[in-house]
Amino acid sequence: MNDIDAHLHDWPAWPVYGLIDDLLPVLERWHQDDETVAIATLVDIVGSSPRPLGSEMAVTASGRVAGYVSGGCVEGAVAAQALAVLASGRPRLLDYGAGSPVLDVQLTCGGRIGILVRAIPDLAVHLQRRRAARNNRQALLLDIDMASGAEQPVPDRNAPASFAAGFRQSYLPPARLMAIGGDPVTLAVCELAPLFGFEVGLIRPYGPSAAPPGSQLAYYDTRPLLRALPDLPLDAWSALYTLTHDIDDDHAALAHGLSSPAFRVGALGSQSKTTQRLAYLRAAGFDEQALARLDTPAGLDIGARNPREIALSVIAGATAARPASPRACQLAGAQILPPAD
Repeated sequence: MNDIDAHLHDWPAWPVYGLIDDLLPVLERWHQDDETVAIATLVDIVGSSPRPLGSEMAVTASGRVAGYVSGGCVEGAVAAQALAVLASGRPRLLDYGAGSPVLDVQLTCGGRIGILVRAIPDLAVHLQRRRAARNNRQALLLDIDMASGAEQPVPDRNAPASFAAGFRQSYLPPARLMAIGGDPVTLAVCELAPLFGFEVGLIRPYGPSAAPPGSQLAYYDTRPLLRALPDLPLDAWSALYTLTHDIDDDHAALAHGLSSPAFRVGALGSQSKTTQRLAYLRAAGFDEQALARLDTPAGLDIGARNPREIALSVIAGATAARPASPRACQLAGAQILPPAD
């Protein structure tokens, strides 16, 4: 058994690595453990793919794996290739699926995917760039050279390509779901939203000093609503949902949200309340373009009845409206090769 086979001998029976979508905290832990890391990036899709362009999977020299680039069809093979890349230092551009010369690794979706696997020689710099962008709630764009695996930050998506044959990857800040309320639905939103990759913030006017037990809140404010709203951190990757059931408080929150860059602004309530809310907002000067960001009655109609079901419908609505990553793939001059032995 060679070193690669030995590392993959304990490949997990269940694909728990595929439940990790945010690789940054994982990579930071691995860096603290002095791991060497390769990143596999989905850089080309022909036909169908269960994962979007730019999806990533990380592999360490010790065989630790996080993330996924397909529906489980190729991850074991990609991990083996990543270990070979770490051993050689040379990137590999892999080709799997319909029409690929790799006949033993096909995709159940019937599509074809290209995956760039590259070592990250200076993981500290890579992580510093990503962490700084996240802390500043900014998108980070990196051009990746297909030939060498080198990466170069770019100022915006319209900047010219840094390499003759490269892929432009983007890392967005985590979406935020900012909630206002203190009822069981609010608690359920705070409980469930982090499971779907949202940072969660909560305003509960006159609430207890401690956040809800077991919650993972990034922000908590107990001041009166009109004092708390001006300090609420809302940006283009934020959604604001008011769950108070109070028409005046809801109006204040909705008006504040629609005046911000938030991508979604919502409120629980009946259809009759929605009609009233819309009238108030139009009277306050909000046009139809602003009202298009409104989600009221909040959530997707899934027949929800109990607090967790209602919270799930709210989170689903925010997920459906979440900004897409502005990924662009430039493959000119790049030849997709079968993986080396």
